[in-house]
Amino acid sequence: MKHIGFLSFGHWTPSPQSQTRSGSDALLQSIELAVAAEELGADGAYFRVHHFARQLGSPFPLLAACGARTKRIEIGTAVIDMRYENPLYMAEDAGAADLIAGGRLQLGISRGSPEQVIDGWRHFGYAPQDGQTDADMARRHAEVFLEVLRGEGFAKPNPRPMFPNPTGLLRVEPFSEGLRERIWWGAGTNATAEWAAKLAMNLQSSTLKIDESGKPFHVQQAEQIRLYKAAWQAAGHERTPRASVSRSIFALADERDRRYFGRGGADSDQIGMLSETERAIFGRSFAAEPDVLIEQLKGDEAIAEADTILLTVPNQLGVDYNAHVIEAILKYVAPGLGWR
Repeated sequence: MKHIGFLSFGHWTPSPQSQTRSGSDALLQSIELAVAAEELGADGAYFRVHHFARQLGSPFPLLAACGARTKRIEIGTAVIDMRYENPLYMAEDAGAADLIAGGRLQLGISRGSPEQVIDGWRHFGYAPQDGQTDADMARRHAEVFLEVLRGEGFAKPNPRPMFPNPTGLLRVEPFSEGLRERIWWGAGTNATAEWAAKLAMNLQSSTLKIDESGKPFHVQQAEQIRLYKAAWQAAGHERTPRASVSRSIFALADERDRRYFGRGGADSDQIGMLSETERAIFGRSFAAEPDVLIEQLKGDEAIAEADTILLTVPNQLGVDYNAHVIEAILKYVAPGLGWR
């Protein structure tokens, strides 16, 4: 059995070919797709966060709105770039959104990806400490965020406050019990996956990772998940961790599917450079008749290791079509793979 959710980047463009032509469209359609996915029996609605782009930016208003409109489905991110975040303000926003959703948030956080602008986090008022990188800053922000989510008081109360205080040190409010256990780290390397395990975060692994061995993408990703699980066990955490992988999978179930994706997915992994020094491997996409997809996906070692699968969706094709994409996987593919 697998948790199956969708992952939307929330792209929007004023092009007449797009069904999502404005920021308003992207946000409102994201909410409607979360509602539709829940009605179809999917397990999660996840959103990617990018700054300085025509995509979904600040996630918490969207997560809160999805939480208010749904009752069962997990609502999450994959991922929030921690270079841009004030950890305490984020804890307030996350606590409020999680309470609205009834404890269903699954927050993926990470260092972030290559940006639209140079050092965008500086425009948000953040800079690494001397001798540190922006990745170090992101991990520092993450560690503070995790500490605040424990719910323990740390701030000395004012002796003459505007409103009465409880006794002792104060914590950030509102506090949502259990949210700390629903934080995920988006890891691009084996080392950051092991670091996430030590800090008791769940693991998100996307459709790309740093190429560390030259092996096929799904093999490297499976090895990453196994290293993560071993590090979790070595750390002695009591609960069972979760690990997700993202995949672009399209079942050719009708003429619309064949028109959009009938040429098939990428037949092999791709290699690219994320920076001057980082060589990345990008996993293939899948587009075929359901029976063919089932056979192709049986050989994916990383899917076998993960408990959660996030289906990337082409959100600019509109809510109705994306709901159809999700339904086709749930109905025609998932049962044949034992995911349902």
